[in-house]
Amino acid sequence: MLRVTKLTDYATVVLTVLASHPGRVLSATELAERAGLEPPTVAKVLKPLAQAGLVEGFRGANGGYRLARQAEDIGLIEIVEAMEGPLGMTECSIHAGHCTIEDHCGVRANWRRINDVVVQALRSVTLAQMQAPPAPAVPPSDARRIDMRLANA
Repeated sequence: MLRVTKLTDYATVVLTVLASHPGRVLSATELAERAGLEPPTVAKVLKPLAQAGLVEGFRGANGGYRLARQAEDIGLIEIVEAMEGPLGMTECSIHAGHCTIEDHCGVRANWRRINDVVVQALRSVTLAQMQAPPAPAVPPSDARRIDMRLANA
């Protein structure tokens, strides 16, 4: 099953709380309360988010965190990669030379294309969009398709 970790999910929740208070500095305790998370969990996600340049931290009595950029300028891929590292559907999607069958693998190129589609999908969704209420479910017959051409197809 492909899914993001709980910490990545929590990081997105924390960032949406910050996005709902643009420019305002919120303490880790305030963030935990507003996000419905435990303070140690919030502290744990803030560190990699700050290292990735997604949040700015301020020390002192009125210290805390705020978004480093506008929510519209932060893609979901940045959050995922801040928490989990580069997205790779398979090991060879991001690192060449780590697979013993890489030189004669017939599916590697297709996995890389799929990886690129997933990265682009995550890049196209912004933190601001994650704040919006969910859209109504689209019936399967009207669902949009991702146009993807696989090698040798």
